Amino acid sequence: MLPASQAESLILDLVQPLHLQRDSETVHLMAASGRILATEVVGTLDFPHWDNSAMDGYAVRYADVQGCSAEQPAVLDIVEEIPAGYQPQKTVQPGQAARILTGSMMPSGADTVVIQEETTRDGDRVSILSPPRSNAFVRHQAEFYRAGTPLLSAGLELAAPDIAVLAAAQVPTVTVYRRPRVALLSTGSELVGPDQPLHPGQIVDSNQYALAALVASAGAEPVCLGIVPDQPEPLKAAIARAIATADMVLSSGGVSVGDYDYVDRILAELGATLHIRAVAVKPGKPLTVATFSRQDPGTTAEEPSQILYFGLPGNPVSALVSFWRFVQPALRKLSGLSSSWSPVVVKGRSHHELRSDGKRETYFWGQLYLADGEYEFHRAGGSLSSGNLINLAQTNGLAILPVGHTRVAAGEEVDIMQVNSAKSITQKQIKV
Repeated sequence: MLPASQAESLILDLVQPLHLQRDSETVHLMAASGRILATEVVGTLDFPHWDNSAMDGYAVRYADVQGCSAEQPAVLDIVEEIPAGYQPQKTVQPGQAARILTGSMMPSGADTVVIQEETTRDGDRVSILSPPRSNAFVRHQAEFYRAGTPLLSAGLELAAPDIAVLAAAQVPTVTVYRRPRVALLSTGSELVGPDQPLHPGQIVDSNQYALAALVASAGAEPVCLGIVPDQPEPLKAAIARAIATADMVLSSGGVSVGDYDYVDRILAELGATLHIRAVAVKPGKPLTVATFSRQDPGTTAEEPSQILYFGLPGNPVSALVSFWRFVQPALRKLSGLSSSWSPVVVKGRSHHELRSDGKRETYFWGQLYLADGEYEFHRAGGSLSSGNLINLAQTNGLAILPVGHTRVAAGEEVDIMQVNSAKSITQKQIKV
């Protein structure tokens, strides 16, 4: 069994990110949220576009007001009103000022803004009651960004602030990586869909639905291939179809050491290179990781595509934990993200005692909260069995006991891996 960190490192080394030329597309900004930027964006506009005022007040010459006071105010003639969106028409001369509003363009001749709270106005004249700093409340052209320099780097996942930057820079379309295609299949003759009658001895396939949701939330396209019985020929056909059409394949079940666990054998028959057979984690010990080479259109013989295959455990909790721990980082790298592939792990206090045998890295699922500015972990109630997915509901954190650690007392600090979305971490709303 490989240690978890070594398995993650090996998996990430196997991932070939999407190819810039073959796997990119142009989308409108309205469709760009969550997409991975494929090329660097260089803006053509300075930010600010021109000198402008950061406050409501009066645009003045610093030389005219530097020595003023409430007892000896500088009295200036107002020569122009400059609302937002208006191009000034006059140059501010000695002894003059222009009324200006926040965001408005600075007039020629003026170099400083006096906020209106430091002035009194009488008709077309304004008295400056306090000396400002030179260049006070002026946002200078290109102070925030200079045209022609990099604006956003390739490999970023575009979020709302990035979309705002691109819109402000008048970049209506961007080049992004296409969404990776991830084929999903569930193995097991005992499985039925949630819309089918359940007979004695059968189990409802929840894995395909959960994994499809996780794949979609990671920004990829799930391709659901359904349930495949524990029979070598149908399973071989399904896996061959999956690797022919997807960038990554996830199967659940059939990777342990039972009489009907055929996945590893079939992968070898199809020409896969098997890299991992088991990892030292609990839950999720059975994990197959393999690669296939595929010759896609547009590739050369020296540059074949590499398809990554994950054979996940069949137990529902084990399948999800394996996804969060090992598949999601690989999918993030595959998608074109330039960094931040690994799970986010934070320190927090466990509300409950946590125990393990210390032989494998052990995960306890539950809910992660913010309590008085600190993370706090509440273990899910009931049995933490890998077959019990009922208490997996609303899980947003996995507390981790490393190999060799057998106990964390209630109130002690523990590493907690964030899962699903960090935005699901809320202020604690349960009584303790």
